[in-house]
Amino acid sequence: MDIWTYYKAITRRLLVWSTVSVIAGVALLAFGPLLQGVGIQAIAWGVIDAGIALVGGWVTRRRRAGLADPSAPEVLAREAHNLRRILLINTGLDVLYVSGGILLALTLGADNPLWRGNGWGIVVQGGFLFFFDLLHALGVPGPENTCG
Repeated sequence: MDIWTYYKAITRRLLVWSTVSVIAGVALLAFGPLLQGVGIQAIAWGVIDAGIALVGGWVTRRRRAGLADPSAPEVLAREAHNLRRILLINTGLDVLYVSGGILLALTLGADNPLWRGNGWGIVVQGGFLFFFDLLHALGVPGPENTCG
């Protein structure tokens, strides 16, 4: 798989996750405050993830179309390096999201089930994105198929 196909696959997978998140989030709104909090986060993160996927896919298509030779080895290597770097940065940010969600659940959520649900909802979303970003970073095709 070349880097351009990989970009497309990541975009598609993130769109699937965002759709599932929004649908699950809407369903969770029918339950008590704890699950409503999880649902609110699922909807919010789902919408944001969909936006990221759609804009990212559009930018990638435009960038590729603007290249004289998008299949040139140096172009493929540069794109692979950049994607791997972005995914690894995102993986680090995902750790912060999970930590923030736990903190929210244990502080404001200590006495308030809606805040506790929001905190755990952040943990779920950040946890998924941690594995999503890390696994995709490890799988970036290219000559230096490492994360260094």
